[in-house]
Parts: sequence; C-alpha cells; structure tokens
Amino acid sequence: MKPHQPPLAEFAEYLGELKEVTKVDVGLEEIDERTESLKVTVEGNSIDFEELKAHIARIGAVVHSVDKVVVA
Repeated sequence: MKPHQPPLAEFAEYLGELKEVTKVDVGLEEIDERTESLKVTVEGNSIDFEELKAHIARIGAVVHSVDKVVVA
C-alpha cells in the first residue's frame, strides 16, 4: 500500500534503484481517498527482503503481505 504520490511509474523506478533488482512489475489493485493498494512483483538476484521493505518505507509505502516467493 502506498500514498497516491508518487505515481506508479515513479514508484516502480524507485524500487528498481536497488542494485539486486532486475525487474519490477506494479499493478493497481484498489484505490481509496488516501492510498493505493498495489500488487508488486520484484525480480532479481539475492534480494535482501529487509532492505527492500526499508526502501519501500522510505517512500511512504508499506508491505502488507508476501503471497509468493520463487527461488531458483
């Protein structure tokens, strides 16, 4: 979940700033008067989940759940 700002494209680019991240897919699931609920898929190599959550928090967003993890 994130505030309305930044827009989706800027949010995706922001997530892509992490060096381990190679691909970001962001889709809008629901919107209310103050927030947007998103489905975010992040791909990369050796992504540090705690670092990713902290990076997301710095832009005013929060992770509510992790629904799928793939390790290859």
